[in-house]
Formats: sequence, structure tokens, C-alpha cells
Amino acid sequence: MTEPDNAGLAETGKNHLDDPQSPTHVEEQLRRTQYYLTEAEKLSHSGSFVWDVRHPGPVYWSAEMCRIHGRDPAQGPPPFEEDRALQPPEDWAGLMAAAEKSIRDKTDIDYDSQLRFPDGSIKNIRIVAHPVVNSAGDVVQFVGTTIDVTEQHRAKAALDSALTKIRKSEVHLRTIIDTIPAMAWCTLPDGFTEFNNQRWLDYTGLSAEEGRGWGWTTTIHPEDSEELIDMWRDRIASKKPAEGEARIRRFDGEYRWFICRSEPLMDEQGSVVRWYGTATDIEDRKRAEDRLRSSEQNFRLIVNSMPGFVCTLTASGEIEFVNNQTLEYLGKPLDELKNWALSDAVYHDDLPEVITTLKTSIATGEPSDVELRLRRADGIYRWFLLRRVPQRDSYGHVVRWYTLLTDMEDRKQAEDKIRRSEAEFRQIVDFAPQSVVVLAPDRGRTRLYANQMALDYLGFTLEEWQNADRHEYIYQDDWERVTRETQDKFLSGLPHECEARFRGKDGKYRWFLMRLNPVRDEQGHVTRWYSATTDIDDRKQAEQRLQNENIALREEVDQASMFEEIVGSSPALRRVISQVAKVAPADSTVLILGETGTGKELIARAIHNRSNRSTRAFVRVNCAAIPQSLIASELFGHEKGAFTGATQRRLGRFELAHEGTIFLDEVGELPAETQITLLRVLQEREFERVGGSQSISVDVRVLAATNRNLNAAVDSGNFRQDLFYRLNVFPIEIPPLRERIDDIPVLVEYLVERYAKKAGKKITNITKKTLELFRAYAWPGNIRELQNVVERAVVLSDGDTFWVDESWLERKQPPESPRSSMVDKGLLRLDADREREIIEAALAETGGRIAGPSGAAAKLGIPRQTLDSKISILGIKKNRFKSA
Repeated sequence: MTEPDNAGLAETGKNHLDDPQSPTHVEEQLRRTQYYLTEAEKLSHSGSFVWDVRHPGPVYWSAEMCRIHGRDPAQGPPPFEEDRALQPPEDWAGLMAAAEKSIRDKTDIDYDSQLRFPDGSIKNIRIVAHPVVNSAGDVVQFVGTTIDVTEQHRAKAALDSALTKIRKSEVHLRTIIDTIPAMAWCTLPDGFTEFNNQRWLDYTGLSAEEGRGWGWTTTIHPEDSEELIDMWRDRIASKKPAEGEARIRRFDGEYRWFICRSEPLMDEQGSVVRWYGTATDIEDRKRAEDRLRSSEQNFRLIVNSMPGFVCTLTASGEIEFVNNQTLEYLGKPLDELKNWALSDAVYHDDLPEVITTLKTSIATGEPSDVELRLRRADGIYRWFLLRRVPQRDSYGHVVRWYTLLTDMEDRKQAEDKIRRSEAEFRQIVDFAPQSVVVLAPDRGRTRLYANQMALDYLGFTLEEWQNADRHEYIYQDDWERVTRETQDKFLSGLPHECEARFRGKDGKYRWFLMRLNPVRDEQGHVTRWYSATTDIDDRKQAEQRLQNENIALREEVDQASMFEEIVGSSPALRRVISQVAKVAPADSTVLILGETGTGKELIARAIHNRSNRSTRAFVRVNCAAIPQSLIASELFGHEKGAFTGATQRRLGRFELAHEGTIFLDEVGELPAETQITLLRVLQEREFERVGGSQSISVDVRVLAATNRNLNAAVDSGNFRQDLFYRLNVFPIEIPPLRERIDDIPVLVEYLVERYAKKAGKKITNITKKTLELFRAYAWPGNIRELQNVVERAVVLSDGDTFWVDESWLERKQPPESPRSSMVDKGLLRLDADREREIIEAALAETGGRIAGPSGAAAKLGIPRQTLDSKISILGIKKNRFKSA
């Protein structure tokens, strides 16, 4: 067996190990003791245990105890029923009877039993246990050892088998005995040895003749000889089996410990015919026991030489050892200290907490700290910090408690000074014209202090405030919100602020702004939170009034807007309304197609108003009205300094529409780079501001509209195909007004009533001729053109009859400018190559832009649709001009 290795200790560590009073030395000695005990159990095939009497069952098993019972040491002791199931019923009943006798008579248990395993194997064990008695004189536990004596029983079984055959053949019997793996002998009824097996002869070095009779006594150690012979003579007289321990000399002169057992062979009349016995080597077990006793003595010597106050408790909390320094300080013997809860050793005000923490530690197995005052031998009490830690076995069960008492009287006096200073500080804070609160840094935000102004507002005393349910004075919704929003910052020690409503002593709630800042110790740990609270109720009321006014204004605008309702009942419009009703509750992207003036925005608003996002923002963006250089910033926002003129951070339309709906009108006019960013928003729901590097997540429903042919734009390369597929999830095509002739009378009535009310006029009639003109007109400008015509007619109307001038509905071509006419006619006469050169030159001049007053179509003097068509036919890639 090799002792624990200390070679890895540093020089300073060696110096501490040389000092018997150093903690390092004590830990090393304790480690050695534990090591020796474990090795001793392995060598002797004996395991230690603790059995609970009050709650029958094993409390502690050593590793060797588990191995004897066929268990992995990591599993720990088995449940009560599993332990009982391993032993035969008759053995278990006998063991319980022996335990009851021990409890009654306060005597040790020495009992032989068997372990029968599921695989059919059997072990023979010997159980030796000592009762542990509490202060009341009751047996509460058994502490003992289980020894694996299977080998001895096997030897005995072999011997018994040999005895049954001895009657047939003495020679055969001796041959069998010589071959058994134990030292065995046979004597006559009077104890005269007539046979020693070969193993006995080989060990002692005696011949068969020298070992006959009482010659064996010469091999027994002189100190053991007389006791062993007397025991043997008593057993011969009583005819009972014998067992004893003695040292037997080996052939080389060395003595080793053996356990000697003998059994009588009886005839039918009950007379002894022969005595048969065996001797089993137990030298290793004896040495382990000696080392264990020596380690225990060394442990007590080390602890008694330590400068601190140390004591050990049993697993149930009873004192079992106190070092000399503790005894000298308290001036009491160990027996008196065992009843410390009834003595004056602990100051009477501190006693309840000390008892409570001890009970809690025993129940949970967790370490504990408690401050208490101990009475010195001269009657003076001093403050101590008691730290209690458990010692656990290999299964994690507590087998002992170690307690260290540290004098902290000086620290207590310093704390008293700090408390006096803190009281002065609180007095100053009480006079501050602001509510101040101090909180502990725990998860529950324990309330420590509130100044007088805060208490006066709430109508509490300090103690009432500390114990009051927060829901009594904090608005419930606000407390849940504040806790949810600030808990991470609070636990992380980050300064923060929040707003909440507090109920005053008059029962009314007012809004307050709380600013919380942490106070840290030298190690950077948060020790306190200080909160300064400011009344902001007047500000919040003003904000609420403004919000109510905005809501009312929005309602008024909605009521006055012509887009509040969709007017008409034609089959074409009903199809559109049906599509709107189906897609609105979903969150799908919708692409609204239709000519200019058909009411695409009206349809978009209808989808939003009937969706789950109707209470959130509806943000409209006209992509054609924003310069290409600013469209990305307008949609996605920009960081400060992102470009010239970006003096501060600006939120984009997508952020403003978070959790709502964004309507991208004229989406076909988006430049290529913005199309890429929009595609990312649709796919991943995130983007980056212009000039920023942080991704921003948004939850926005996208509605898009265009009067362009996006399929042709995709074919010509002016619009991304993947973006088109993302937008075209649910297309809705709005019919032009010329396909909704049946809706014209209803629309005219609606618009006439609206504009007449606005102009302060009363129009009750609409001429039939006017309606016929309206139904016959093609309305290239759709509803927008109809609106303009109706408004002009209402303004010019003098009576109560609505009419229009027929000339207003004649289609007139605007006069052509010389350049426009020249270019248009020239383009018609030019061949394809020359036509391509002129269009590409215009695109290069306008940076690839087609629509708008500065677009290529305006410069060439032709309609945008005509230019789009020519670009598509000629296969011109207009995107390549956008970087020029």
C-alpha cells in the first residue's frame, strides 16, 4: 500500500505541513486518515455502516460495504426493503432479534448471516455493531462493521464435507483436508490433536509429529497462549463451537494474526467424536485497525493544537468532539457542552437562530453561517461567526458536521459605528425634497429604507412599507411591466429608469419616474440600489390629453376622407371586395395592381382596417415621389453622419410601421439597390439603417401597389424577379372605372353630397343627361378624374341641380412642344440602332430614371409607358445607367 503522494506541494506548502497548527497540515492529516481507513477496509474485506434505529434503515455505507453487498459505491446504501431482501428471512429475523436485545440491554451485536444475490451466488458475512446512545439514554443508531467471511465458511463447508466422508476413509479425509485453502486440524474429544493439514504444517514449519497432541501451543505468541488455551479447554468442556484470535508463529519466526474456529462432531448420543477447526489469516485487517486508531489519535492531536475553535457534530447534530481551545475559552467540560442549548454558553437572544440554522442544515445537508455571542470563562460575551460544513461519504450522505468559530468582536464594533453613521445619513435624506428608496440587490428587491417624503405620500410607516404587498401601492399592470422590463438590468447592476403609478394615502394614483443607480463595494459587487423618484403625473396627463386629441383627430379625418368606404356594387368591384375580405385576416403580402386613380390606396387601407393589425400604424410611402438617392434612407432610416446632412439618427418608415402595415405605392419605381434591401426585409424580417451595422428586426405587413406591368419590367431587367415573387403572394387587380359603369351613379351621388356639404351648398338633383355623359365617358383618369370633375361642377353650380358641361369630358391632346414632336416623330422614323442611341443617352443623363419631371421620358417628350415599351423591345438594361 502506498501513502498519498505529497510531492506536488510547493515549498510554501511544505512549510505549512511542517507546522502542526496550520490549516494545510490539518487537511493533510485528515486526508491521510481517510485514506488509511479506506485501505484498511479493502485489505480486511470489512465495510463500515451506520444504521438508524428511529427510522430503520442504513444511513451510511462505506465503499467496501457496498462492494460486499454487490453494489457500486456510487449508488450508496440501498433502501430498507432491498437490504432486507438480500438476507434469508430466518437470518433477517435473527438479526432483528439481536438488534432488539442490544437496544434493550445496551450490548454489542455479533451476528452471522448470509447474502443471497439474484444470480444465485451466496456470501457469508459477520455483522459486529455497537449501539450509539443519546443524552436521554436511548439507542438511536448502530455503528458497526460487516466482514466478508465467505472464504472461512467455504473452508468450513469443505471441512464439513470432509467430516461426512471421514467415517468411510480416514486417508481420504486427510487428503481432502490437506487440499482445502485454509489451515485445518482435527482433535480427539479431549482436545488432543491427531491431525494438522499440510497448509498448517507448511506455515508453522513443524512436522506432523511435532504438531500432534498439544504441540501446536508452541506456535502461539506467548502473550496470547494462556488466554487461547483456557478458551479452548472451556469449549471442550461445554461441547460448544469455539472462536478466538491469536498470533501464530510462521516457519521464519514472524507472528501473524489468525482467527481460529472449531466445531464439534457429535454422534447420535450427543457425544463429541471429533473436533475440527480452521485458522484464517487476519493480519492485514489487524494492521488496518491499528492504523485507523493511530489516525484518529493524530487527528485529535492536530485539532487540539489548532489556534481556532473547532468542534465536530454527528449527522444528527450532537457534539462528539471539541478541541482544547474551545474548552479553555468556555471553561466547561465536554459533557456539559453536549447540552449547550440548555446552558449559558450561547447568549440567550442568539440561541433561537443558532438552533434554527442547525436544524435547517441537518434537514437540507447544506452548509450554514450564523453570528452568535459566546460566553467566555470570565463571563464576558464576545461575537463569533459560526461556519458549519458537512462531511459526506462517497454516496453524498452527511456523516459528520465540522464547525469553525471565528472571533468577530472587532468587526461587530466597526459595524456599529457604520450603523450610527448610516442613521445620520438617513436623517439627512429624510429632509430631501424628493422620494428616496434603498433596495437590496437580491432578485426580490428587498425594501431596506424609504425617506420620510416617500412614506408620507404612501401613508406608511417604514415597517409597514417594508412588509406591505407591493400591489397595495403600485398599479398592478405597472408592477408587472416594470419587473419584466428592468429585471435583467437590476440583476446585472446596470443603472436604469422606469415609469409607474403609485397610490397615495388619499387612494389616488399618480405617475412617477424612478431612476435607479447601484452602489458597489471594493470588489465591484452591488451592495445597494438607490432610487430617486420624481412626480411626473402632470406631464403624463398632458401626454394623455394630446394622445386623445390625436385619436379624435384621426377619427375625424377618417370620417371626412373619401377613402373611408368603398362605394359601388358592380360585379367587378364585388370580386375585389371578396378578395380583400379573404386576405385581410391573414398576414400575407399583397400586390395591388391597377391603372392610376383606381383607388389602390383605398384597397390597401381596407385590408389594413380589417386585419389583426388595424389598431397599429398604417404607413404609406410613394416610392415614385422620393428621389432615388433618398429612398433607402426614407424606408430604412439612417444613422447620424451616414451622409452629408445626416445630423442625427432618423427612423425609417419600416421602423415606424413596426407591428403595423406599410403600403409601398408605385413599388415598380424602386431603384435596384433598394429592391435588394426590400427583398431582405420580406425574407428575413430585418434590415440595417443607412450608415449602420446593426441588424434591426421588424414585424411589418407589406402591401405594395403599382400601375406598371411588373412582368415586363422583370423581363427587361428593371425589376428583380425574386422580389416580384415575394410581392406577388396575393395579387389583387382593381378594375378601371370604365369597367364599373354600374357604379358611376352611386359614386356621383356620394361625391356630390360630400363636396356640396364642404362648399355649404344643398344639391338635391342630378340631371339624367349628366349621368349619361358620365356613363359614356371612358374616364382615363378613373375615380380621381371623376372626383375632380364633380368638385368643379359643385363649385360652379348655382342651384340645387347638379350638371356638367359636355366640353369638360372631351379628350384633348396637350400641345406638343417642338422638341417633343421632333423627338417622337424622329424616333418613329429612326432605325433601331439610332433609336437605341437616343434612349441610352437620355438614360445616362438621368441616371437610369424614367418617370418624374427629371426622368428620361420627360426629357425625350414621350409618355413613360411608351418609353418603357421601347426599352423592353430594344432590350436596353436601364439599371446599368444608375451608377453613372
